[in-house]
Amino acid sequence: MIGRALLTCPSRAIQSTLRISPVWSTTRRPATATVASRSRSSLSSLSAASSGHLGRVAFRASWSAITTIATRTMTSSSSFPTLPRIELCSDLQSADYDGIVVVSHSVSDLPFGDLQRPLATITAIDKKAEDGLFIAPCQLPAKRIIYSSTGKLDQDSDDVRRYAEAAEKGVARAIEAGCQSPCLLFNVKSQFAQAGIVAALGGLKALYVPLEMREAQPDKAKKVTKIGIFGSEDRVGAKIELVRALEAGRIVSRDVGGSDPERMAAPRVEEYIRQTFENTGIKIEVIQGQPTFEQEYPCFAAVNRCASSIPRHDGRIIWLTYEPEGPVEKTLMLVGKGVTYDTGGLDIKAGGIMAGMCRDKCGAADVAGILKAVSILKPKNVKVVGALAMVRNSCGSDGYVSDEIITTRAGVRLRVGNTDAEGRMAMADVLCHMKEKALNEVNPHLMTIATLTGHAARTYGDYTAIMDNGPAKKDGCSRRIQDISEEFGNPFEVSTIRREDFEHNKDKCGDYVDLLQCNVSPGNPSSRGHQWAGAFLVSASGLDKHMVQSEKPLKYSHLDIAGSSGSLPGPNKAPTVVPLVMNALGAW
Repeated sequence: MIGRALLTCPSRAIQSTLRISPVWSTTRRPATATVASRSRSSLSSLSAASSGHLGRVAFRASWSAITTIATRTMTSSSSFPTLPRIELCSDLQSADYDGIVVVSHSVSDLPFGDLQRPLATITAIDKKAEDGLFIAPCQLPAKRIIYSSTGKLDQDSDDVRRYAEAAEKGVARAIEAGCQSPCLLFNVKSQFAQAGIVAALGGLKALYVPLEMREAQPDKAKKVTKIGIFGSEDRVGAKIELVRALEAGRIVSRDVGGSDPERMAAPRVEEYIRQTFENTGIKIEVIQGQPTFEQEYPCFAAVNRCASSIPRHDGRIIWLTYEPEGPVEKTLMLVGKGVTYDTGGLDIKAGGIMAGMCRDKCGAADVAGILKAVSILKPKNVKVVGALAMVRNSCGSDGYVSDEIITTRAGVRLRVGNTDAEGRMAMADVLCHMKEKALNEVNPHLMTIATLTGHAARTYGDYTAIMDNGPAKKDGCSRRIQDISEEFGNPFEVSTIRREDFEHNKDKCGDYVDLLQCNVSPGNPSSRGHQWAGAFLVSASGLDKHMVQSEKPLKYSHLDIAGSSGSLPGPNKAPTVVPLVMNALGAW
């Protein structure tokens, strides 16, 4: 990934089925592929397409609209644990909890005197306490209240993330205080419709234990024995089911995206995927072998060429498919960049900027996390297909080099400009294959998710950049998903691929190749870097033959998460899991 390094940047799954009733206002097949579980007919697509809405749709999924219709069976091992035990707490007098974490904008606005009185004794002697984080003793069986402020929430710039941040800090402080069974209570303002989900997910984030730690020290695999979420059965009970599924997806994303380059080298990602999706109904197909890649995914093969001689680093393309009950009405098709380690290739990342490049697989990690959540929620009428392009961009005598000419799966001739632009190479042919499948699917929407360019992070900071092709823009896809991302605390920024971006990528001579892989000019090398990368994926995959005026237009959105995925030493932030799962569940 060009420019990225310059920035500071459960064996058996939960068996759960939910019925979601959202409410809103206003082909070629690999000839020699090694396939573990052949389910080609299921390699379809999942769509975020909807009814032709062009405006912004504000999604509202009320808690009461989520009704549990199946039971859960949960088992675990040390390295693939189920979620922390999450349960409904409906009584503050319960002796089952050893701390109550209160998330609120104001102590005086709390509706419970048993909480308000002990907290008021602290704020009476420290005016600053109400805007911060503190612990107060109380007469309740839990013995202590951990108060975590969202701030007053009286500024136009305040958003729902205040609840996630406060809940995470509150639960983390409860653990530091020795709590093993905290209960999370949030007091939310009415303008934040999804603050309950956001706060719960914030609290659960504080409980995450990295995969390496779970495997190396099983006795530290859990930070608490359980966590309660306070509320009534009718208002909060159903929410817990959704929160469980979303957090399960985020855990998978953190595990795959955050682990070190050896623990999550491509063959071990395959191993992890097989374990985490066992008995979930998700169909798995794994394609491997350099001869197969060279025949079917030549751009991917170029990146994998150097690593392919090392068995533990050899690449994988992992296809995951969810088939819903009932007739398919929409198909969402996701391709994730899974560069397990990015040395830069022969355009090597020098000068100490290679550290952190184990995180260049967070796009594929999010795709796996989305499929994990979908496998639990089991939405009807929505088909989801994911492809994880897992490859290591190694540096060696067999590495691909600048000036190589490669013909993509779509028949486009390109010249390599920089081996550190490996992410678009890894995804281009996989996206082309997904495009071929999309032509036979119902209402497909293709997406790529990638830590692709440092330019996206420089442009938008810690936010995901999302950009549409013509058919997706006509359907309002990016704007709709941006609204959902705002509602659920993972804000996206909408960018635009323009005609100049396509012109920029064209070879100026045209005698040898059609397309330049990336910009190599020394002057102002990245004025529109993330848009150029998006345009490249459209052209290299052949999606430029499926625009608005074509016979078969296909919706496509590119998500650059270089800034939003998170950097070491913290965990991967799984920035697209919640918005895209909620989009799949019906925020059309």
